[in-house]
Amino acid sequence: MKRVFFLWFAAFILTAAFLVWQKMSGPTYPVRATLGVDGIEIPIELLRSGSINEDLPVAIPVAALTAAGKEVAGEVTWRRYPTQDEWRTTPLVLEDGILKGALPRQPMAGKLEYRVDIRSGSFHGVVPGNGEHAVARFKGDVPGLVLVFHVTFLVLGFLFSTGAGLEGLTGGPALKTLSRLCFFCLLVGGLILGPIVQKYAFDAFWTGWPLGEDWTDNKLAVGVAFWLLAVWRTRKAAPGRPRGKWFAVLAMLAIFVIFAIPHSIHGSTYDYATGEHIQRM
Repeated sequence: MKRVFFLWFAAFILTAAFLVWQKMSGPTYPVRATLGVDGIEIPIELLRSGSINEDLPVAIPVAALTAAGKEVAGEVTWRRYPTQDEWRTTPLVLEDGILKGALPRQPMAGKLEYRVDIRSGSFHGVVPGNGEHAVARFKGDVPGLVLVFHVTFLVLGFLFSTGAGLEGLTGGPALKTLSRLCFFCLLVGGLILGPIVQKYAFDAFWTGWPLGEDWTDNKLAVGVAFWLLAVWRTRKAAPGRPRGKWFAVLAMLAIFVIFAIPHSIHGSTYDYATGEHIQRM
C-alpha cells in the first residue's frame, strides 16, 4: 500500500507541476506587472488571448490612485502583428477607478502587439517595459463541453503516463493497464478532440506535420506514438513479469519533455499580407 500511495502521490504532484508550467509558460498567458506610484502599487494584466467575436478589453485598476487624490491617465499603443503598420495610440478612459479601453477584434489567428502607458504627475510607466510588447492572438470560441473533455483527457493522459512509468520503474503489477489507459486518454484528448478544438479556434483540423509546423499538434502526435510503442511492448506484462517496462519509462520521459514545451508555441498566426495562416513563435 505504501508503494501505491507514494507512486500516485508523486504522479499527482508531477502532473500538477507540469500543468502549472504549461499554463504560465505559454504565449497566451497574460503579461503581469506591478507599477509603484508614490508608494501605491498598481497591478496590471495585459491579455494575450482574445475572441474573434469581441474586442480585446484593456483594464487597469487605478482606484487606489484616485482615492489618494492623484490624477491618472493612460493610453494603449498597438498595431497588427507581424506587420510594419504604423503604431496607433488610443487613450484609456477612467471609469469607476478603472482605466478602460479595447483593441479591435481580429480574424482567426490574427494578432495584435501592444503596450500600455500610465501617467500620474511626473510618473510615467510602460508595460511591458524594455521596448517589448504584449502579443494577443484571436481565436474562435470553442464549445465549453468540447474544451472540458479535451483538457480532462490530456490531464488524465499525463497522470496515467507518469503512473505507468513509475510502475515500470518499481516493477508494479498495473503496468499494462496503465499503459493502455494512458494511450487511450492521449489519443482521445490529443488526436481526436485536439483537432476539433483547433477547427473551432482556427478553422483547421491539423496544422502539424506534414501540413504545417504547429508544435502543439506535432508534440501530441509524438507523445501518442511513444505510448503506442509502449503499449505494444507491454502487452505481455503481468504481475511479476513487467515486460516492456523500459519502453513505458521512455514514453513517460518523452511526455515530460513534450509537456515542458510551452503550449501554443509556434502556433497558427494570420498573415495579413496573404490572408493565410502561418506558424510563428
